[in-house]
Amino acid sequence: MIAIDSMAKKIRQSFDAAAHTYDGAAALQRQVGFDFISMFDINIARQCVIDLGCGTGFLMQQLMSDVAVRQMIAVDIAHAMLQVSRSKLQHLSNIQFVCADAEKLPVANHSMDTIVSNLALQWCRNLPAVFVNFRQVLKPGGRLLFSTFGAKTLQELKQSWAQVDNYAHVNDFYTVDELTRFLQQAGFKDIRIESKCYHSGYPSVIALMKELKGIGANQVMSGRKQKTIGRMQMQAMTDSYETYRVNGLIPATYEVLFISATR
Repeated sequence: MIAIDSMAKKIRQSFDAAAHTYDGAAALQRQVGFDFISMFDINIARQCVIDLGCGTGFLMQQLMSDVAVRQMIAVDIAHAMLQVSRSKLQHLSNIQFVCADAEKLPVANHSMDTIVSNLALQWCRNLPAVFVNFRQVLKPGGRLLFSTFGAKTLQELKQSWAQVDNYAHVNDFYTVDELTRFLQQAGFKDIRIESKCYHSGYPSVIALMKELKGIGANQVMSGRKQKTIGRMQMQAMTDSYETYRVNGLIPATYEVLFISATR
């Protein structure tokens, strides 16, 4: 395990705390994972692969169910997530579990064939630096395949908070143009990005908040700085969100960007 900065520690703590509730609350992540696999022509047979932000091991389970991978390096910033993943995949001998930050991968340059990542890179503080690091560890012609949240994610929640104050209660996510620019600046080519919106329904705003916490994504609620939220502010946001209720449910939009690039 390598040293990480204070912001990364907060993110790690959030996902460590969610390790044992994640699978029960991560229906969206699983659906995106299935779509991720079907959307890309993923052939990792006899390859060296990194699963970045592996979480509890769902994507690895799917990718390794019917192919022989030379080496899989499972990377996550949260040690507790890795423990859960290791317990699920202990029958596989060709997986190395590494607790590390995406910006500082302890992997040799030009050693990996493919990097995959499902709904993890949105938590990186310096995504341009992450892409530079990815390109360094990939072999010439290696592929980067990942999904990440897009700018429309939780737009109802953002708009509801905007009726209360001007504080950034919900993080902004990168646009297609920004991600394309970051990848190009890092030296990637053959960049392809597809967007798909997923819509979930919840009995209440509180149920949505609990799900975000259950998957460790309460970081999305924190904004750029910590701020105490009063009962009246929370009620005002909830009242505003109630105007979106359809067929008895509170809707939440999740825009997911599916991205492929070549070193």
